[in-house]
Amino acid sequence: MAVVEGVLERVTYANEENGYTVARVDTGRGGGDLLTVVGALLGAQVGESLRMEGRWGSHPQYGKQFTVENYTTVLPATIQGIRRYLGSGLIKGIGPVMADRITTHFGVDTLDVIETEPKRLIEVPGLGPKRTKKIAAAWEEQKAIKEVMVFLQGVGVSTSIAVRIYKKYEDASISIVRNQPYRLAADVWGIGFLTADRIAQSVGIPHDSPERVKAGLQYALSQSTDQGNCFLPEERLIADAVKLLQVDTGLVIDCLGELAQDPEGVVRESVPGPDGGGDVTAVYLIPFHRAELSLAGQVLRLLRVPEDRMPGFGDVDWAKALGWLKGRTGAELAPEQEEAVKLALTSKVAVLTGGPGCGKSFTVRSIVELARAKRAKVLLAAPTGRAAKRLAELTGAEASTVHRLLELKPGGDAAYDKDRPLDADLVVVDEASMLDLLLANKLVKAVPPGAHLLFVGDVDQLPSVGAGEVLRDLLSEDGPVPAVRLTRVFRQAQQSGVVTNAHRINAGQPPLTQGLNDFFLFVEDDTEEAGRLTVDVAARRLPAKFGLDPRRDVQVLAPMHRGPAGAGHLNGLLQQAITPGRPDLPEKRFGGRVFRVGDKVTQIRNNYEKGANGVFNGTVGVVTALDADEQRLTVRTDEDEEVPYDFDELDELAHAYAVTIHRSQGSEYPAVVIPVTTGAWMMLQRNLLYTAVTRARKLVVLVGSRKALGQAVRTVSAGRRWTALDHRLAVRRGG
Repeated sequence: MAVVEGVLERVTYANEENGYTVARVDTGRGGGDLLTVVGALLGAQVGESLRMEGRWGSHPQYGKQFTVENYTTVLPATIQGIRRYLGSGLIKGIGPVMADRITTHFGVDTLDVIETEPKRLIEVPGLGPKRTKKIAAAWEEQKAIKEVMVFLQGVGVSTSIAVRIYKKYEDASISIVRNQPYRLAADVWGIGFLTADRIAQSVGIPHDSPERVKAGLQYALSQSTDQGNCFLPEERLIADAVKLLQVDTGLVIDCLGELAQDPEGVVRESVPGPDGGGDVTAVYLIPFHRAELSLAGQVLRLLRVPEDRMPGFGDVDWAKALGWLKGRTGAELAPEQEEAVKLALTSKVAVLTGGPGCGKSFTVRSIVELARAKRAKVLLAAPTGRAAKRLAELTGAEASTVHRLLELKPGGDAAYDKDRPLDADLVVVDEASMLDLLLANKLVKAVPPGAHLLFVGDVDQLPSVGAGEVLRDLLSEDGPVPAVRLTRVFRQAQQSGVVTNAHRINAGQPPLTQGLNDFFLFVEDDTEEAGRLTVDVAARRLPAKFGLDPRRDVQVLAPMHRGPAGAGHLNGLLQQAITPGRPDLPEKRFGGRVFRVGDKVTQIRNNYEKGANGVFNGTVGVVTALDADEQRLTVRTDEDEEVPYDFDELDELAHAYAVTIHRSQGSEYPAVVIPVTTGAWMMLQRNLLYTAVTRARKLVVLVGSRKALGQAVRTVSAGRRWTALDHRLAVRRGG
């Protein structure tokens, strides 16, 4: 082991997940030579003096470097060091200009003044009492975070997670990390069981501790809900936990029994297996069990209630009403559309489903027109901002996201619920295939008795990102909810290659890729080349040929995140092509990503604390401002809301020039470019490709191999998710 001392000059790369950092350090050798150091430099700030222990080595490309195994920091002692330290973005409210002013005024005593006499900062020109107070508070917080970081340094927890632990528990951080490390997995976003387990091991919690096993079981269930399941069969959960925890099966069974006795643990219940198989013992996390029971109960409550808030449609003269509607819209409804209109206006809960070009939109518009003609109060909603905008354009009425409609508050509770229902006679929810169990439950709870609720969506698309298959469960054959499926493709839509090919794919036939002016295939068998070609098509060729804006009008939709043609890699290439770095363009490096003004970004978790009613997984926006002094960037979302993000929250954002097909649900774009490569072999399924193609309004370009395309069309997705909503609806109906 060797020891090196020096001042941290700059961070070249930092991985926020594992804390691995590449940095340049001035060891005072003179001549402007900087030493490259690599390793877990968690929490080290530019300008700090570091005492590092580690080993010398050599990198084939970058030459001599020092690998750090642990380090301690010493506050800078020179004016230049203090100026750099304060100006590095460490303290909110102090940027390089203000750091210069403060150090010019106080010299080498600057840090002492901030530490012991922060009120004196008011002596610095341009610093008022309000900002002085803010700087003093930020300094205190930074000190406390530093203490937590020093403690966490030994267990490999990244800077951003250490900051989050501190924000969650404040002064109790070290005590909770030491004594209840598994709480972190449940309480702090970004910490899964594996990180909490690593911390637990380092603070001495035994491998076979019941606390560890229970936390592991809950983690396995939580992972399963992230994959869309509402529960796991008991046998599968036990097997997953044994594999994850590497402990005896008997211990896992005992701990699962204890969790099932705990009111805050899990729920075990016998439900029918898939496709009419024998019963399985389902194990649920409590929120999902409650939501599934509640949603089934609320749907049946709405169906059974005797009152009707639109009684005028019970005995309406339909010939006359539909004649009036034709005069109003200038078009006649097809028989199945008429059936859907009558159903929505006479049944308390109904489902309208069908593929593209089958007239779902026009049917919805007709339902809304007739309801409003009878002076009904109509509320329109969709799960995403883009889908809500489209619904508003289509009907000429106001539409909002489900979250805004319910006025979700920090913590995720809705302002509208069973005790304070929405003021509505008809509630229409578009893109209902995106509704997950938890959101659907919140929504249905808020529908007043006697109101009509219409779910509209394409059941052949991918199911929701969150747990559940709500639309499919509502459509189950022996369920109580009436439904109409539109199947006839209208003549106008038949002229669209996008619509024609969407239906071909859904029927298991390969798309037509020759002779169409809105559907193209660029054949490229090599996955890396296909990735590069995808970028060229999206950033240059389509904008040049069709006059499209590459940021606003073109969306790359990838089957998966990883790999040379995955959304992660393509985002880097697309950002270089569309929003390259410029000296006059502000940017912020965070982990392996760089955020710039003009970047297209997406939120990657539900955060009920942000924005007016929360910002949700999949919300897309553009970075409109970046303030280095305040350490904040601002995103304008699809709902035209300006949402601020502190720099330590940037792991909630990802670039969105390319997104996975799963993330694109509910959105529609003028043009989509889809890499279809053998590198994504495991993900290539019919409903995935169908969902991607149906996101395009005007134009689809596939890039990749015919072999991969054939695989996607042939492969029907593997089985249903584990949910019991259909069973609960059918059983409760019978009971």
